[in-house]
Amino acid sequence: MEWPIFFIGIAATFIGTLAGSGGMINMPLMLMYGLPIHTIISSNKFANTLSSFSSFAVLVKKKEANVKEMAATAPFTIGGGILGAYFTSQLNGEVMTVIALFLLLFALGLNLLKKPQEQKMAEPRLKKRLYPLVFGIGAYDGMFGPGQGTLLMYTFLHNGFTYIKSVAFTRFQTFLSCTGAFTAYAFSGIMNWNIALSLAAGSILGAQIAVRFAAKLSFKQAAWLIRLITVLLILQLFYNLIV
Repeated sequence: MEWPIFFIGIAATFIGTLAGSGGMINMPLMLMYGLPIHTIISSNKFANTLSSFSSFAVLVKKKEANVKEMAATAPFTIGGGILGAYFTSQLNGEVMTVIALFLLLFALGLNLLKKPQEQKMAEPRLKKRLYPLVFGIGAYDGMFGPGQGTLLMYTFLHNGFTYIKSVAFTRFQTFLSCTGAFTAYAFSGIMNWNIALSLAAGSILGAQIAVRFAAKLSFKQAAWLIRLITVLLILQLFYNLIV
């Protein structure tokens, strides 16, 4: 067990489950730990597959989301995850690091375009016109990942979902895209199982703590949390650029 990676997994997944962008926390820390970019990304996909399943299963059990409604997006999200992972596996570490920097900037920019607002809908449904967007975010998650959770949270909140339902849908979409991506990475032979299992153990624990905490947040509190995480990530990114 790599204990530093285990604790990174707890902290990043706790924040990522509540507001998205857990990958923007653990990726810089894992880079500082001296791990190659491909090892970090593939380990994150494996860990997120398990942690996202464990967290959305809790929310489904509590009847916070409908599995049938969520399953309609499965082909789009899984396909996106596989496509993104295949693309990444063809690149060397140096090229992927440069791409990762630009993707971080892109994700943070999108996060600031709109602020989630509570909408008065009795039973909002996921519109089919959002399926291409779900596919694109799934591909981004398979290719890289940080910011994916926040993008999904914004998507579902602006679709009229409650905060807790948005968390459930985001965790399910993360499970699907990471399952597709992890499968592609496993077949490519670039998995480091010691790192992946340590991160997964911490991520599962962090996710379980978060979903129990999420039910106690009001929409207003959740919206401020998402904004706070976005601002902190921007500060972190600027810090990474100047050091």
